Order: sequence, then C-alpha cells, then structure tokens
Amino acid sequence: MNFKWILFDADETLFHFDAFKGLELMFSRFDVNFTQDDFAEYQLVNKPLWVDYQDGKISAQTLQHTRFKSWAEKLDVTTQTLNSAFLNAMADICQPLPGAKELLDFLKDKVQLGIITNGFTELQQVRLERTGFADHFSTLVISEQVGVAKPDPAIFHHAFEQMGHPDKSDILMVGDNPHSDILGGNNAGISTCWLNAKQETVPDGVKPCYQVNSLSELHSLLAPHIK
Repeated sequence: MNFKWILFDADETLFHFDAFKGLELMFSRFDVNFTQDDFAEYQLVNKPLWVDYQDGKISAQTLQHTRFKSWAEKLDVTTQTLNSAFLNAMADICQPLPGAKELLDFLKDKVQLGIITNGFTELQQVRLERTGFADHFSTLVISEQVGVAKPDPAIFHHAFEQMGHPDKSDILMVGDNPHSDILGGNNAGISTCWLNAKQETVPDGVKPCYQVNSLSELHSLLAPHIK
C-alpha cells in the first residue's frame, strides 16, 4: 500500500456538488424561482445525458447544450450562457468535503497528487484556486479537454502520460462513483478506493481494492503507510 501517486475524482470526492443549490442560485440571477419540482424535471433530462457521456455516446458540448435547452428557450438566452452561469454558481457555493483539506495537506509533500474528473473545465481550476488546493496537484485531467470520460481507460492513459508513466502498482484512484471511478481504475489496471459514504452495495463487475466511508477514514488508512 506504499503508493507514490494518488488520483482523486473531484465532485463528491473532494468537493460537495449540490446541483440543486447551484441551479437555485443560478436561476435567481435570472429572476427565476427554481423549485424542487423544476429540479426533478431537469434531472429527468440531465441524468441520462451523464450516462451517455460516460459511455462515450455524446460529447461534453452536447450534454451542456441539451440539459439547458428548454430553459434557454424560456429565458431567450443561449444554452452556453446558462451553462456558464451554472458553473459559476457552482464555483460560488463550492465547499470541500469534510476531511479533504486535512488529507490533502498530509499527502502534499509525501506523494504526487492528481485529479481525473468528468466535470467541466470552466469549474475545475476556479474551484481549486478558491479552496486553496491548486498547488496540491501536479496533474489535472478533465474529460472535456481529453475528449473521453471515465470509465474509458483512455482518460487514465492520458493521465499516466502527464504523470511520466509511473508503475501502475504505485497508483491509487479514489472516487465516489463505482462506475466511472472504480470500474475506470479497474479497467486501467490501477488500485482503487471507493469513497462509499452511503455504504451502498458494490455493483456487479466493480472491484474496489479498498472502501472507506469518509476522507477522514481514508486519511487513517493511508497514514501508517505514507511517510
């Protein structure tokens, strides 16, 4: 367990991602009272789009355009305007998950750290800078820039190239999503740790090497092995 590289997912692994709160703030800036019913309707469109995106069936641009299409027509603005407004709102409400700062501060000078995210470019760097985490990571890989999303092994291979092709046995992938993060890590041939905060059952075909319920638990797991 003596890892030299630890790769993290971003949303719900290092950072809270409260989409309703972000949309509520974003739409308030357009003088719209965005409700839970509106959110449920939005998710009927949004959730299948993310599955298609992760499965490589649609592009990031298609996802961003389609999820806001009906609202763009209602408000007479472009889908790009709404997408940027949403990502700005998400940056404004961003908070690290409990234990994230302590864990990253502990790891910073002991191992190399990276992020592999299916999130969008416009949010990632701003969020890292605002939380003070930007200097912790030597590698930041964003699916929108690479053109493929987790769990596709290609995004991991892109990361390995940025990392200078370390031995795969030296790499640990940490994430909350068993499909994109853990199956993705399995497919790429690296060790994985599932941040399973809701203590869900491991899906068929997914094989995490480790499971933790919190970042504090991960900190305790890693501490004895990282000097």
